[in-house]
Amino acid sequence: MSLNPAGVLPAIATLAHGAGEIMLRHFAAPIPTTSKTSRIDIVTAADTEVEAYLVVELSRLFPDHHIVGEEGGGQGAAAAGAAYHWFVDPIDGTVNFASKLPHFCTSIALATADREPLLGVVYDPTRRELFTAVRGGGACLNGQPIRVTRTAELVDAVVTSGFPYDKHTNPDNNLREWGAFLTRIRGERRLGSAALDLCYVAAGRLDGYWEKDLKPYDVMAGMLIVREAGGVVTDYAGGPTPQSEDRGRYVASNGRVHAEMLEVLKSV
Repeated sequence: MSLNPAGVLPAIATLAHGAGEIMLRHFAAPIPTTSKTSRIDIVTAADTEVEAYLVVELSRLFPDHHIVGEEGGGQGAAAAGAAYHWFVDPIDGTVNFASKLPHFCTSIALATADREPLLGVVYDPTRRELFTAVRGGGACLNGQPIRVTRTAELVDAVVTSGFPYDKHTNPDNNLREWGAFLTRIRGERRLGSAALDLCYVAAGRLDGYWEKDLKPYDVMAGMLIVREAGGVVTDYAGGPTPQSEDRGRYVASNGRVHAEMLEVLKSV
């Protein structure tokens, strides 16, 4: 059965606001953490509660859809028979959240079974900023259209990135790339939330972003928001479908500095 992404956007925005209320309730209290894959890869009770809430509500609204969550993996209808898949990151920026640093969000995306994003919603509850996009319908921040910057050269750009959880043990940890960009740009930032990094590119707050080892639930919403705001998202080689990899390498930009960003990454 065909689905109209624009028609379900209001319901998903409501779910994102609900997730934000859960996050803020936990954020106001002490936040104990437990480790996942490593000592620095942490999870909180808020991550688990937000994802459970979103999965329950999405399953109620779309019982024949598959749901991929960061904490619970594949849920809802079986992946093989579902025409639509949801990608849910309950709290993107958990390290910030656990440290009481107010820069985190919830990310919800709808995609086809072959991971073509159709709808993206990212909500930052501390700033009450709701980023949304529907494929072919543009991108918005709190209902107002947003566009990427017009910065034409990398030397004038402000870019951001992140580091993988295995950075202590894996030499492919983005340090070389970080250093290579540092001498080529106006400013470099490390903010701690891939979804918000992408939304900030879309909203014209940043000119570019790159990062490796990202899961589809980290970026599926944000990459659509960037593209619908007039930007470009590729893998490090310039390929258009980084989300096809379970641990993808993503480059997002205003489009004008994209070729230069790819050159820097290829030079390392």
